[in-house]
Amino acid sequence: MKTDKKQLHQEMKRNFLIERLLDLGISKSQTGKSVHELDYETLKYELVLAEMRQVDIEHPEHRWFR
Repeated sequence: MKTDKKQLHQEMKRNFLIERLLDLGISKSQTGKSVHELDYETLKYELVLAEMRQVDIEHPEHRWFR
């Protein structure tokens, strides 16, 4: 029973990352794999990259990105 809950929780976290990536227009990873095929850790990595691309580095508050 506990394993089922843990698996469900992991799948929900994975689905959240996939949904967020798709919202950002990302359907494939850096290597060309579909986001639906990626494991949780790779999904997290891809989301970080996608979020970083959303930062406006010209904005004065984001100067540290340069």
